[in-house]
Amino acid sequence: MDTLAALGHGFLVALTPYNLLWSAIGVTVGTAVGVLPGIGPALTVALLLPVTYGLEPTSAFIMFAGIYYGAMYGGSTTSILLNAPGESGSIVTAIDGHAMARQGRGAQALATAAIGSFIAGTIATAALTFVAPLMVKMALLFGPAEYFALMVLALTTVTAVLGSSLARGLASLFLGLALGLVGIDMQTGQARLAFGVPELLDGIDTVVVAVGLFAVGETLYVASRHRFETEEIYALKGSKWMSREDWSRSWKPWLRGTLLGFPIGTLPAGGSEIPTFLSYLVEKRLAKKPEEFGKGAIEAVAGPEAANNASAAGVLAPLLSLGLPTSATAAIMLAAFQQYGLQPGPTLFDNNPELVWGMIASLYIGNVLLLVLNLPLVGFWVKLLLIPRPWLYAGILVFSSLGAYTLNNNVIDLVILWVIGLLGFGMRVLNVPVAPCVVGLILGPLAEQQFRRALAISQGDPSVFLTHPISAALLIIAALLVIGPLVLRYRSNGTGKGAGKGDNASPSGTHPAT
Repeated sequence: MDTLAALGHGFLVALTPYNLLWSAIGVTVGTAVGVLPGIGPALTVALLLPVTYGLEPTSAFIMFAGIYYGAMYGGSTTSILLNAPGESGSIVTAIDGHAMARQGRGAQALATAAIGSFIAGTIATAALTFVAPLMVKMALLFGPAEYFALMVLALTTVTAVLGSSLARGLASLFLGLALGLVGIDMQTGQARLAFGVPELLDGIDTVVVAVGLFAVGETLYVASRHRFETEEIYALKGSKWMSREDWSRSWKPWLRGTLLGFPIGTLPAGGSEIPTFLSYLVEKRLAKKPEEFGKGAIEAVAGPEAANNASAAGVLAPLLSLGLPTSATAAIMLAAFQQYGLQPGPTLFDNNPELVWGMIASLYIGNVLLLVLNLPLVGFWVKLLLIPRPWLYAGILVFSSLGAYTLNNNVIDLVILWVIGLLGFGMRVLNVPVAPCVVGLILGPLAEQQFRRALAISQGDPSVFLTHPISAALLIIAALLVIGPLVLRYRSNGTGKGAGKGDNASPSGTHPAT
């Protein structure tokens, strides 16, 4: 009952005209940007971080939630009509969705994607409503040692799973940890890695790093590849409504996709790629006409799209209750919390109930708004694909630079932005994931703080991390995540199977959004 009462209060917050306006702006911007190929939700949230600096935190996060859901919706449009996924969770949708568009059934593919996203998003948000408070109760058992172990697990999982190579992931993570060290040590008062630059004594702003890596670096990378791509947009033809057979073949995949998407989204580094691929495989196994898969099966669009949107709600559960980012977008949203001096976790539910429950309630509202925006207005969104890409990329770079400068009205921030942006471009070229860098920058100082606190309480005894059962269990899991793939690769090389493929431990690969 407490949860329902809190949710009811959240609806009162989210339904105020002011917050409703920001929710509408968020889903509209999210859909518009999600439609554009190569620009995922992580880039969009990163780009808008400086813009929301003057907003109330509750309104800002209601808008971020709308952008996140909207980008998930919009990504399906590009996948189906252009065969160019706007974000990583829509890669699977492109396979059969684009095949349907080539057959003149693009409208039906978009309809099953939109309705499935609405159903999955609503069910998953309901699950988030009840799961997040349970995770908060579990987190209340944590002390400094457990929090340190949890952050080590988060750093390890994001590094090991988000990307195609453990070595590259670790390199990105250590870069982020090094950036997190810049500034004054709060315990000793000593300057660290400031190189005599006074502006660096306060540390590097996480927003500048996030915008540099995700907006500047990503845009430079996408722009550098633009001329090599050929694009053909398939127009919507004939009836735009789903037939009775389409409904019959879609409703079960919608529900199965939801069941897969939400729980996997809550797992560290679960993200949206794994549940969408799993949903595709499950639907192919259960389909009456599996031979249609790859040639335009509607189940192959309905299931993965539902899984994609359910995972988006799942990602928010560990982020809000434990402060753990399980995807690139979640890492950017964690940076957004830091922008407002907030730390997600149990204290957030106690100290900022209006923000947490207002944001969760806005997800229900955003789902309804997105259904209204996507089904009747799909023709309008398609026209966004006609914007000349050079204009688009130039606009993002100018907007990013203005946003970073207005944070502190400091030229040094602009220099850092472009140095980090060029670094991010190089990382994308070398296939190094950028998400571990942001997570390392944010969680590194927090892990250091909890590490020192745990040692202070135990009077310098480091065994405190192994004598506490929860802490020991989390550290063992983290160690297994690092050692496990190495052992498997060693055994694979030893038997002569899969030689040279040992680094490919992740099914997610690396995508522009990650």
